[in-house]
Amino acid sequence: MQMNPRMALVFALLFFPAAGCARHTAAAPHVTAAEMKMQPPGRVTITGYSDHAMEPFVTRDSKYLLFNNSNDPSANTDIHYARRQDDFTWVYLGKVSGLATPALEGCPTLDRSGRMYFVSTRSYAETSCTVYSGQFQDGAVTDVRIADSISRKEPGIVNFDVEISADGKTLVFVDSRFQPGQGPQNASLVLAHWDGAKFVRDGGSARVLASVNGSGLVYAPTLSADTLTLYFTRFDPQSAYKAPQIYRAVRPALNASFGPPVHLSGLGEFVEGSALSPDEKLLYFHRKDDATFHLYAVKIR
Repeated sequence: MQMNPRMALVFALLFFPAAGCARHTAAAPHVTAAEMKMQPPGRVTITGYSDHAMEPFVTRDSKYLLFNNSNDPSANTDIHYARRQDDFTWVYLGKVSGLATPALEGCPTLDRSGRMYFVSTRSYAETSCTVYSGQFQDGAVTDVRIADSISRKEPGIVNFDVEISADGKTLVFVDSRFQPGQGPQNASLVLAHWDGAKFVRDGGSARVLASVNGSGLVYAPTLSADTLTLYFTRFDPQSAYKAPQIYRAVRPALNASFGPPVHLSGLGEFVEGSALSPDEKLLYFHRKDDATFHLYAVKIR
């Protein structure tokens, strides 16, 4: 099947209601403000930038905010960066150099060593692969490589959204089957581990993520540094929420399964794409306000 690679990785997948992938389930329990010590989310200001802002990530040294502009098919989606002024204010510095192509580049994530993983449709038509890595330093990326070891390499299967753990040993990404003109038919999270030379799919992934991948489209993973807490986005039009929402799941130990997800209430009607601050006291995400995507952050402890 020939697939338009730019359309295949439209992260605004919610513009295309999924056919047959979601089933009716009881609404997930809320995480209350008292339980999470949450305050209302605050809008993030990116001084000098006025376009859509989506898919935030804060570098492990707290120095930079990475994000991409609109992922609409009409936009040339690139990864941008800004310098920290404070938790809610960042100064725009431009596009990250060494990455931009006419295809889509988005969903940046870095480990402590500065190794960046991101998604690009640049070679999807030829390779059926979309995850890449490169070395990030002060707004520039070098040594860009395709991470094809995690790909199923099947036309129509798209790995969109990727998260690297702080230690660089665990990768969480999305498996999704896209139908041209209809968008994703399903989307679920997958774990991979570093074997010393490459990332390989973890044989226990389905078990560990069984409760997370329970219903709807599941994507946009965010791992805590100890990998025991997972934030993610779910879109299930047959649930109580008619737009994407952010959830949290925890596990007691490495290799243990994540427990039942809980819904983070009060973030907005259309929220997705979470990211933790390095001290894990803030959760960043993007929210759709009318027709524009902005970044927000909420204190979680």
